[in-house]
Amino acid sequence: MKIRDSVVFVTGANRGLGLAFVQQLLAAGARKVYAAARNPETIQVDGVHPVRLDVTDGNAIAAIAKECTDVNLLINNAGITLRSGFLAADAVEAARAEMETNYFGPLHLSRAFAPVLAKNGGGAIVNVLSVLSWVSLPTSGTYSASKSAAWSLTNWLRTGLRAQGTQVVSVHVGLIDTDMTKGLQLPKVQPVDVVRQTLAAVDQGRDEVLADDVTRQVKAGLSDQPGIYLTFDLAASYAAA
Repeated sequence: MKIRDSVVFVTGANRGLGLAFVQQLLAAGARKVYAAARNPETIQVDGVHPVRLDVTDGNAIAAIAKECTDVNLLINNAGITLRSGFLAADAVEAARAEMETNYFGPLHLSRAFAPVLAKNGGGAIVNVLSVLSWVSLPTSGTYSASKSAAWSLTNWLRTGLRAQGTQVVSVHVGLIDTDMTKGLQLPKVQPVDVVRQTLAAVDQGRDEVLADDVTRQVKAGLSDQPGIYLTFDLAASYAAA
């Protein structure tokens, strides 16, 4: 599908990557952009339609989808990371919270908007994932699990929505220069670069975005012996990229 004249629903749209999506969609000629956030008053972009939405609230998502019946591009961007290993004292609570936002959020949104997209010609879904869909770090085990689950969801959506003509794009990326990675002294990709790659993939009908060198290195290493997921070291990977 084409970005120009599209009607787009973006979650987590008030800052970071979500804000960059909103700005670049308008610049690329989207006809309407619904900018969703828990606190829509924090969205300070002219020309968008702010929407109050908590992506962990399935009932609210269903209600919003019934209102926004003109959407033909859904961007599941909202995400959290609590930086927890599986043996940390709060690991179970962190895992539940991350799964609610990072997995169940896109699941609810995709289920709610799939009929809307079908009615509007098929359209597209973009799921913002991570290089940590494929590898894990000692301090991010619960986050990686949520993104792996979201990757599996994305792969199902590709097959499950193929008959209605819905394009499904996964965006895998390492460190993005946003509040989420503040304090990490490693190279970071700019949000606008990730967004431009993603919108190009939608325009060109592609299914996957590998947005930085580390992500491309990890994807290529999944079939290595031993697999990169057995040996992954974040700092070493950035040094080698």
